[in-house]
Parts: sequence; C-alpha cells; structure tokens
Amino acid sequence: MADAKAGVNFDPTKDIPDLSGKVIFITGGTSGIGASTLKSLAAHNPSQIYFTGRNEASGSALVSSLKTSYPSTNLTFIKTDMVSLSSVQSSIRTHFTNTRLDILICNAGIMAQPATLSADGYEIQFAVNHLAHAMTIRTLLPTLLATAEQPEADVRIITLSSRGYRFHPTPGILFDELSSHSAISRLFLGPRIRYGQSKLANILHTTSLASHYPRITSLSIHPGVVSTDLVTKSSFLNRWMIYAGCWVAGIRIVDAEEGAWNTLWAATNPDAKAGAGARNGGFYMPVGIDGTESVLDERAKDKALAEGLWDWTEDVLGKV
Repeated sequence: MADAKAGVNFDPTKDIPDLSGKVIFITGGTSGIGASTLKSLAAHNPSQIYFTGRNEASGSALVSSLKTSYPSTNLTFIKTDMVSLSSVQSSIRTHFTNTRLDILICNAGIMAQPATLSADGYEIQFAVNHLAHAMTIRTLLPTLLATAEQPEADVRIITLSSRGYRFHPTPGILFDELSSHSAISRLFLGPRIRYGQSKLANILHTTSLASHYPRITSLSIHPGVVSTDLVTKSSFLNRWMIYAGCWVAGIRIVDAEEGAWNTLWAATNPDAKAGAGARNGGFYMPVGIDGTESVLDERAKDKALAEGLWDWTEDVLGKV
C-alpha cells in the first residue's frame, strides 16, 4: 500500500470500485505497467477490456491466462504498430466494435531511442508517445463522447506522461525539427531531450483535451520510476542516469505492479473525476497528488503552446 504521506493511501485490491458494465481500452497492455493495469482492472468486473500491443503471442497468452480467473470480463487483444498512424487507425476501426467506452488509458511508450523517424516520417519518440495516442483518441472519440452523454456517465482519458518531461528543449517543442534528423540528434543528451519533448506533448495534449471536451475527465500522470523493460533494457548510459538520479534525489524505484497504482487511481477513483475533486487537464504524481502547479514548469503550463500543439497534431492526423 502507498505511503499516505506520499499521497492517497491506495490499495488497488480494495480501492478500485466495481466496474460492472464498464468498457476499457488500454494501449501497450501486454507487458510492464500496462499489463499490471489490465490485470488489476480485470479483477473488478468490467464488461470488456480492449488492449493493444505489438506481440500477438504475448497478447493471446495474457487473454488465456486471465480468462480463467475473470470469466465475466471479455478481453480483446488488438495487434497495433504504434510507429504507423494508419496502422493505429485501421486496427482500432477493425477490432473495436463496442458502442460505449468509459476508460481510455494511453499507456504505451518508448524512451531514450536513437534518432530515428517513424513510418510517417516523424521523430520516433514523438510519433509513438504522442502522435499514436492522439490518433487513438481521435479514432475512439465519437464513442467516448456518446458514452459521456449517458446518465451518470464517468468517461476518462488517462495519459501516462513522466516527470522526465523536464528534459524537453528550452522552447518546449521544436515543431520544425519533428520530421527531420535534426541537430538535436547530435547532442549528448539528444535521446533524453527527444523523450522529454514527447512527454511534454502528453501533458499539453491532455490540457487541450480537457478544454475541448470538458465532459470527459482527461488527466496526465507520472507513474513513478518503474523497473520495466523501458528502463532495464535501455542503454547503459540511460540506466546510469536514471539510477544515479534516483539515488541523489532519494527516489525509490518500484516494480510494475506498484507503477500501475497512479494509473488505476486516475482511471477509477471517484475523487479522480473532474468536478469531484480532480483538476480536469491536470498532471498527477503518485498516488493522486495534483502536481499541476508544483511540478509543471512554464512550458508545461503554456496554454498557447498547448493549442499550437493541438492544431499541429490535428493537421498531421487529418492527413492519414
């Protein structure tokens, strides 16, 4: 259980409410935080969970393992290539067949990657961490909005960002360099800077979602420093920077199960609903701590930058 001094005293086995009738969609649900999130949600009786991933064998294995424990929850794996916007769009349109969607968790992500472009020609971390999720949201938005119109609706979009957003370039987002092998790729900290830029985009896009669609609760969260493949299989330099930074700051590295707690709180807790305690468009630290004012810097709270990103993103997605 989380330390009450660090935020909400949250235990997913007891504090996630009954999810009967709820439909949930999780990106990157086959491993790490995503898989832990899926397992905890499945234990509370949702009617359906859709989850995406690249590895079909892992997705099928997870469905098989959970069917026995939670027979009342329908599980649907959707193979998706997050580096291609057309793949994201087509896979969802083909396999998401429900008429309602209560919770969308944008969990998939990559970190500190070499300077590479996506299938659509955008910096790979920005493409996966931001653009692919923006496309996921855009594709599912009609269903989310229709569900939000129903009586006693509680529709939420939860996006996993990171406190690592602070590595972003000084201007925030270098729009002119997103579709090129730019000078930023030659910097010593280039991979971290590009990661920070993508995570800043997650925060800014969440702010805009709350502004454009106030009937939906949209939150961005930091899961903590979590020992998943994102960390353990990254480069030696990146691991060293993470571990050294945590040691200096006195930050405890947690496992994937605990790393899912903030996601689970944001997605299900009654107090995390906008209008019932949560700040719509806000940024939350684990567990349930509103860090919008205390943690976010000037760029992450820049409304003009958020709207600029929104317009740029809509233009990109509209071309697919």
